[in-house]
Amino acid sequence: MRILVVEDDHKLAAAIKQGLEHESHVVDIVYDGAEGYGYAEMTKYDLIILDRMLPQMEGTVVSKKLREKHIHTPIIMLTAKNELEDRVSGLDAGADDYLAKPFAFAELLARIRALTRRPLNTISNVLKVGDLTLDTNTFEVKRTGKVIELSGKEYALLEYLMRHKDKILTKDQIMSQVWDYNAEVIPNFVEVYINHLRKKIDGKANASALIKTVRGFGYKISEK
Repeated sequence: MRILVVEDDHKLAAAIKQGLEHESHVVDIVYDGAEGYGYAEMTKYDLIILDRMLPQMEGTVVSKKLREKHIHTPIIMLTAKNELEDRVSGLDAGADDYLAKPFAFAELLARIRALTRRPLNTISNVLKVGDLTLDTNTFEVKRTGKVIELSGKEYALLEYLMRHKDKILTKDQIMSQVWDYNAEVIPNFVEVYINHLRKKIDGKANASALIKTVRGFGYKISEK
């Protein structure tokens, strides 16, 4: 998933980013509310982790403005304030969940899973395309019941493809969702990682090709 972290505590933001990247997520960080609002308005994120007390624009204002723009990306609001009225005002501003500082990273991960456990093409946390499965809780990928070992970036790419089963995705779309803004990425990177995935996913004997190139457009994963 691609996640935006809006947090003015640089040390905390870096720790969240490191932890989420270890879980194979793509993470962008900004340090003030105005910039966070700009990023969230401009880019499609799967989740926003939003501090409440921010310079330039408070987190509740960011959340409210995004909802007014009909941007419904799930928001977890972080704050040192834990009074009932503070939680209520944060939720009323459009946040989906509220986590008081300090917090355990395991709890943040659990709340992320709770907010994102309803992808469009699956009933559970398991994404399926033909005989290929990807468990977003355990990060386990299997084809015909056999475990396939993937790198973090290969996993992120495969998850993105599987969440958009049967849809053609351009190289630009893939780069924007699988690599963060600070990564130095060129279109050939997409081809390289697609080829890596093909060898692991489709390269088995008697396996039908699931990852397809749509010439002039991009790539898709489909059993058709």
